Amino acid sequence: MSEILQQENPIAALKSLPEAELPQLAAELRDVIITTVAETGGHLASSLGVIELTIALHRVFNTPTDKIVWDVGHQAYAHKLLTGRYARFKTLRQLDGLSGFPKREESPHDCFNVGHSSTSISAALGIATALDSKGGNEKVVAVIGDGSLTAGLAFEALNHAGALKKNLLVILNDNEMSISPNVGALSSFLSRQLTSDFFVRLKRETENFLDSVPKFGKDLRRLAKKAEEAVKGFLTPGMLFEAFDFDYVGPIDGHKLEELIQTLENITHMDGPILMHVVTKKGKGFLPAENNPHLYHGVGPFDPVTGEVKKGSAVPPSYTSVFGKTLVELAEEDERIVAITAAMLEGTGLHVFAERFPERFFDVGIAEQHAVTFAAGMATQGLKPFLAIYSTFLQRAYDNVLHDVCLQNLPVTFALDRCGLVGADGPTHHGVFDFSYLRHIPNMVFMVPRDENYLRHATATALSFNGPFAYRYPRGAGTGVTPVKPRSLVVGQGEKLREGTDGVIFVVGTMVADALAAAEVLAGDGLELAVVDPVFLKPLDKDLLVAEAVRTGFVFTAEENALQGGFGSAVLELLCEEGVNVPVKRIGLPDKFVEQGSQAELRDRYGLDAKGIVSTIKGALGK
Repeated sequence: MSEILQQENPIAALKSLPEAELPQLAAELRDVIITTVAETGGHLASSLGVIELTIALHRVFNTPTDKIVWDVGHQAYAHKLLTGRYARFKTLRQLDGLSGFPKREESPHDCFNVGHSSTSISAALGIATALDSKGGNEKVVAVIGDGSLTAGLAFEALNHAGALKKNLLVILNDNEMSISPNVGALSSFLSRQLTSDFFVRLKRETENFLDSVPKFGKDLRRLAKKAEEAVKGFLTPGMLFEAFDFDYVGPIDGHKLEELIQTLENITHMDGPILMHVVTKKGKGFLPAENNPHLYHGVGPFDPVTGEVKKGSAVPPSYTSVFGKTLVELAEEDERIVAITAAMLEGTGLHVFAERFPERFFDVGIAEQHAVTFAAGMATQGLKPFLAIYSTFLQRAYDNVLHDVCLQNLPVTFALDRCGLVGADGPTHHGVFDFSYLRHIPNMVFMVPRDENYLRHATATALSFNGPFAYRYPRGAGTGVTPVKPRSLVVGQGEKLREGTDGVIFVVGTMVADALAAAEVLAGDGLELAVVDPVFLKPLDKDLLVAEAVRTGFVFTAEENALQGGFGSAVLELLCEEGVNVPVKRIGLPDKFVEQGSQAELRDRYGLDAKGIVSTIKGALGK
């Protein structure tokens, strides 16, 4: 069987494979995914849950002519293997290797890049509409996880798709939400029969007959439609989707290949928008992932036999855990604090807050825009909302940050996790634009902690500040500083950390440690660089930065953010406004989407570590 995955075109072999051998192919796909992710890390539980569905889709449809959009893209590992990427699969999520998500540049079978959630129905509808305008008859499928259906974008797309009446199949992968009854023989049988050629033809002929009956025909058709909906509503949970003018099919057991294939084949003969409800189990076929799908959602290397996650050498607590514990510590003394997340309870470290203060914790699902405006509403009533969110996900709620929080000058705090280069998740997840998209908004204060203690201070400062407040911190372990009691800092006050006369490095956040290390190396070569941490990106400490720029005569800025509109740009603006004419060399990320790779590999590649800072400064100073 392994020769199928190793072929240049595995889909052709899949289509000719006897149906009795399909379960063996599913088992092999599971084995390849488990053993690979055990080495590379990755999104395991979600991909294991859709293996049978993936086989059925590629058995029935013909990609890349037909289009499949995966949502979220971490479900697509089996899809990658079945579309000719077996040889490179061991490079999954590695530097210059296969992406962990669908990627158009990688394969013609990936018709849309998906890293964030809830985009599939909109994208698939756009694809279907474009193909229809060109007279094509290609099939378009959107596979959307139940969690992704919590976002408003998905419902906007459902509403539009129902209105356009395009031929579009939406497959709801129900693996966690309690939106359906248990998959039983009756509902599965009903779904297959309601999509059969006989039933579809009978329904169409009955509708045509009723339309032809004089006077009462339309009334009779409406009654027949209501009767059909009543039967479906009694036996299935599909009335929500019927309200969007989708034909609802399901629920189907997502691990029974025969039923999946038969239902999909029937659906290919139906017209208009269709929603097929498939019930799957996350982590299917790997007991540790079945029992703990949250742990194996995005997991590091593990033992493929026991499932035990491999532990590295002892490291300091992560910034995420420091934030979570600090917020609990402050909330013990201030009952105004409430915590909000958008489907990232463990990922943002708020599980400790949720356990201690369940009545003050809110998980809104994958609905970032709602999370921000929800927090704004709370703030109008005297609460102090802390929205813990990945930097890359807050991008989705930019308008809400601007209009609903900052325009009203409301005390909402944005605790931005996974900032800077995040590693193997790649360009969709790097948090390297928040300096640029937040610092220009009026009323926003933006602090950039350089270590765990300054993260604690940032949390306390945000609590005492009466307005919009953001602070960012990276993925991974902290520096190991001895914890101190969190205290409120003076907003806009920076710190000089090292003296120097040959130039000054203005640096924020966790790059401060690299800048100090670089300054030590440079001192050994006869160059004395001062190091200044402004602590705040906005407002900048004008007096300190201007004085150091004038005194040293050469400014370097360092940041783990896009250079366009980032910290270096803010420094340039300040010096221009103050009439300070000194050379400025910015160190940061170029105008491109940064690829995947470990944080250390990427910092080395883009010159953001101590070695890179030394090289840049020597080049600029002619040494």
